[in-house]
Amino acid sequence: MPPSCPARPATRTATATVPSLPTGADRTGRSRYGDRVTAYAAVLLAGGAARRMGGRDKPAVPVAGRPMRDRVLAAVADAAPRVLVGPAGSLPDDVLVTREEPAGGGPVAATAAGLALLHPGTTVVALLAADLPLLTRPAVGTLLAALTGGADGVCLLDDGGRRQPLCGVWRVAPLRAALDRVAARRAGTLDGASMRELLGELTVRDLAWSGDGPPPWFDCDTDSDVRRAEEWTR
Repeated sequence: MPPSCPARPATRTATATVPSLPTGADRTGRSRYGDRVTAYAAVLLAGGAARRMGGRDKPAVPVAGRPMRDRVLAAVADAAPRVLVGPAGSLPDDVLVTREEPAGGGPVAATAAGLALLHPGTTVVALLAADLPLLTRPAVGTLLAALTGGADGVCLLDDGGRRQPLCGVWRVAPLRAALDRVAARRAGTLDGASMRELLGELTVRDLAWSGDGPPPWFDCDTDSDVRRAEEWTR
């Protein structure tokens, strides 16, 4: 997977293998994850430069006839709100759109911009790259069900055991606090800050995927990745 994805740190982590869980709903219509009812928001990061794809609007590139961005949005259809950080394009009416400051400031700055649009009282957020065409609602449900104990967040691992920081779910309060600490060390700015630096402030549970179907953590950074994702969807 992309070289920019940091390897999992040696400390403050716990690794587990959890099978995918069915997602249902209780009588209120809220989604049920495992034995808990959980409301959550979703923030999709879509502002990368996509240099290895010629600078195209990568999340708009179709896989199986559907833009990758739309496939990720479908995987979090039960989230409220759903926030896209990056170019808007054609989106469902309920999706909120914003940009990081400055534009192109990186995933940590984009994370802060997305969190700024969450409803007061939101306690859990899915933080996702917008180029995860194989992500599914059951996979998101598995992440939410694994957010237990003292973990601040849960991230999927790829097949090489590398953490995918933009395929995870987080408790909003510690994530905000971590962003504040990173900004304080950087003279008040998050421009150019790395996900490695941000996650170093948090207790992360690493989750090895063992569910059915294609790997939901698979992100597309090249045209070859897109072709591979197309093959998985056939």
